[in-house]
Amino acid sequence: MTATFNAAATKTVGVNATNFEFTFTRLERIAFGPSKITTLGAELERMGATRALVATGKTLGASPLLERVTAAMGPHCAGVFAGVGQHVPASSVRALVAEAERVGADALVAFGGGSPIDACKVAAASLLNRRDMTLVAGECDFDGASRAGGAGREIRLVAVPTTLSAGEFTPGGGVTDEATRVKRIVADARLQHRIVIYDPELCLNTPDWLWVATGMRALDHAIEGIYSTRAQPFTDTLGAEAIRLMMAHLPGSVGGGSDRLAERGWCQIAAWHSYFGGFSARMGVSHALGHKIGPHWDVPHGVTSCITLPHVMRFMADVAPQRFRRIAEALDVPFDDPRAAALASADKVAAFIAGFDVPHSLKAAGVERAEIHDIAEAVADEVAHAKIVERPVTVNEIKGLLDAAYE
Repeated sequence: MTATFNAAATKTVGVNATNFEFTFTRLERIAFGPSKITTLGAELERMGATRALVATGKTLGASPLLERVTAAMGPHCAGVFAGVGQHVPASSVRALVAEAERVGADALVAFGGGSPIDACKVAAASLLNRRDMTLVAGECDFDGASRAGGAGREIRLVAVPTTLSAGEFTPGGGVTDEATRVKRIVADARLQHRIVIYDPELCLNTPDWLWVATGMRALDHAIEGIYSTRAQPFTDTLGAEAIRLMMAHLPGSVGGGSDRLAERGWCQIAAWHSYFGGFSARMGVSHALGHKIGPHWDVPHGVTSCITLPHVMRFMADVAPQRFRRIAEALDVPFDDPRAAALASADKVAAFIAGFDVPHSLKAAGVERAEIHDIAEAVADEVAHAKIVERPVTVNEIKGLLDAAYE
């Protein structure tokens, strides 16, 4: 099912609607609210899954929360794989595939953040295509991700996120080559998680720094989707609401406040809004920087957004200030002068990030100053491939952004 917006026929105030298609993925259901994990067994039953393998990392693999997930699965639980590493090392994906084959899994349940979610997608790709997809991962095929291909049995994917990275809303997953430390994407319509369960009770033990950092990742999704050349009225509306929700609820979701459970639930809804149309709108320079900074220096992706987003917003204020209207409105910034409003929006986001105990610079994240230009060409290549900036972005401009983000 697709919806096409015609630029000649549809206009909003100050913005021409883009002439692209919005592609709905194979996502079937989102269950959100406290104790929604109890519905997991029924969802597996509804999908016809009989042997579901849980994939998670070491921390959650040793947590009592895992028992809530496996108990909810009941007889559908075929086992647990707790070996997913940060940034999805190829070796952990191969081990997950081997375990899925050993137990005869017909479903994978990703429990945790973006790493287990992506690992399940790449593992499913290997199972479906009957070959090691970590060896052929490449630049993201945005158009191909809406067309199923290949042979193999059905692998049903379910996500139970405990962070706000929102990778559960795309039919593509990243995997890192440990030798080169380069992260590549595998994309296929069949890799979309069909069920997403947002249960804030499972997120209360997520460390505040990780929760905040992935919340900034969601804010990054929302903002970059709005100023993308592929922005659409539907994704703009969701993105603006995501910005409002995250700005309103992220502060109260950390610390020891009495409303922390409810606030974390609202942050989950903000993450959902931020990336629901991510493959249709596509993301921008901040994401491209994060994709390379993360695996190259082992910096969590949420932290990369804390570092890069304000600088990229200032860069985009010169490239496409007119597309900041919905961003400015969501931030309560007057939009009388587009460039001034775009810069003020960047300053407001920078101040918001500065209010949390997370790294705000590459230096604070432990990156060596002499190394920061090493990724510039790879970032520029990704930006060119994604086609989300209306003019070429040079390697020197990327180096300038990295310089600005260092201190």
